[in-house]
Amino acid sequence: MSEPSGPSGVADELRRRLGLFDALVIGLGSMIGAGIFVALAPAAHAAGSGLLIGLAVAAVVAYCNAISSARLAALYPASGGTYVYGRKRLGDFWGYLAGWAFVVGKTASCAAMALTIGFYVWPAHAHAVAVGAVVALTAVNYAGIQKSAWLTRAIVAVVLAVLAAVAVAAFSSGTADAARLDIGADASLGGVLQAAGLLFFAFAGYARIATLGEEVRDPARTIPRAIPLALGITLAVYVVVAVAVITVLGPQRLAQATAPLSEAVAAAGVSWLEPVVRVGAAVAALGALLALILGVSRTTLAMARDRHLPHALAAVHPRFKVPHRAELVVGAVVAALAATADVRGAIGFSSFGVLVYYAIANASAFTLRPGEGRPHRGVPVVGAIGCVVLAFALPVSSVISGAAVLGVGVAAYRIRRIVTRREQQTGPGDSP
Repeated sequence: MSEPSGPSGVADELRRRLGLFDALVIGLGSMIGAGIFVALAPAAHAAGSGLLIGLAVAAVVAYCNAISSARLAALYPASGGTYVYGRKRLGDFWGYLAGWAFVVGKTASCAAMALTIGFYVWPAHAHAVAVGAVVALTAVNYAGIQKSAWLTRAIVAVVLAVLAAVAVAAFSSGTADAARLDIGADASLGGVLQAAGLLFFAFAGYARIATLGEEVRDPARTIPRAIPLALGITLAVYVVVAVAVITVLGPQRLAQATAPLSEAVAAAGVSWLEPVVRVGAAVAALGALLALILGVSRTTLAMARDRHLPHALAAVHPRFKVPHRAELVVGAVVAALAATADVRGAIGFSSFGVLVYYAIANASAFTLRPGEGRPHRGVPVVGAIGCVVLAFALPVSSVISGAAVLGVGVAAYRIRRIVTRREQQTGPGDSP
């Protein structure tokens, strides 16, 4: 079944402007900021010295998800990601559920990243700074995808330079102690799985590459290369920085840290680097927020095209070729959340929604035939099981709130189906 288009046909299609490097950079910008500067401390609180095991588990699940997503994105290079794949492979409901889980989960991620910017830049007025960041980045995205890609390049370069400085400072200091890497000494299985679920929040940025499928040149070739590359580079950065921070702070002190990388350089005796790290954290969160708003607005566009969300949101700007109404609505919702939300609560809620999204992606990939680029059967099986296990290993509050919001989405879907069926039975000109 072909995807519905707007009334102006070709004018409602997005423009393919992104090459391999741009797609790779957008994926990196989505992942690196979230993981290093936000998720390490709560993961250490959950797993203690098992943090690195949790990182490995999250990486395995993320790899399976990445391969499944890449194969599907190459076959269906349209905006919407797993919303599109689920509808094509599993049916309308599963695609809708994936899209709803992505939109609500990643909207929470946007709020978390905006607040991270606020707390690093001006802690006394964090919420106001967060709202300002959302407004500014929504304006950048509105002006076109190429401008967003260029800004993300600059952000990724700055963040990688700051992380490299942190790692060098930690490893070269006299306070670094490899004995603190006593992996798993005080970790439980539940703690490791919870840490993996929280750290998965940091890996999920490669979804942005898939959701931009309608704006990537030669998607069948570009997307399957960009997703694993972005994931591999991010994993390498995570491992180096996590090991560096643990050797200086130890897992217990890391678990209590509010700004772990800043505390690590201070403990290493390089206090002059603290303000640089603070700026780097804000820039990293800025890059993640930029790419997150891109991804959420594109999934909103796809769902609006099929009238699972208001059809007015399917409009594409005639000049900039971006889903401008979807971007404005997403920006407004994120700004409202950024004015009121809690950062750590948003991480768990986001992880639950995104893990559900990727469970559906893996189930969709399992249905692929060999001629459609099917991955090894074990990849989507491990990915789907891993997503479900990690989702329910998250803190209880995250599971309850996430399940409740997904339930609201399911109820809305069922109500819409009932109303549509009645309209079809009575006809547009008849009384109900």
